[in-house]
Amino acid sequence: MKTEVIKNCKDLKVCQLAYKLAIEIFEITKKFPKEETYSLTDQIRRSSRSVAINIREGFAKRKYEQVFIRHLNDALGSSEETRGWLDFALDCKYISENEHKILDRQYDEVNAMLYSLMNSWQNFSTF
Repeated sequence: MKTEVIKNCKDLKVCQLAYKLAIEIFEITKKFPKEETYSLTDQIRRSSRSVAINIREGFAKRKYEQVFIRHLNDALGSSEETRGWLDFALDCKYISENEHKILDRQYDEVNAMLYSLMNSWQNFSTF
């Protein structure tokens, strides 16, 4: 397998996608009702940001294999949490079925990338 050179965490496609999705969630939640500000809006923004931040923090500590894997696993948990909040947003009619479908598919992609990275991180070289 070809080894990719990763200079920083922003070179990881999963980190790029997780960050992009967190920004999309932020924009979408701007239209949520005011009464959701301290509940659904806050929760989904926090969990979506946590995906990218856990990847970043894990990458910074990649010298310690178990710490790196733990952060990737935490990112996976935050991704699934975000998907759960998206389900609530759909059922409360704050987002359309199409918005939900697109975001859910992208979080599915993030999850697949995280699983792959957890299982094959040794194939990446960094400096």
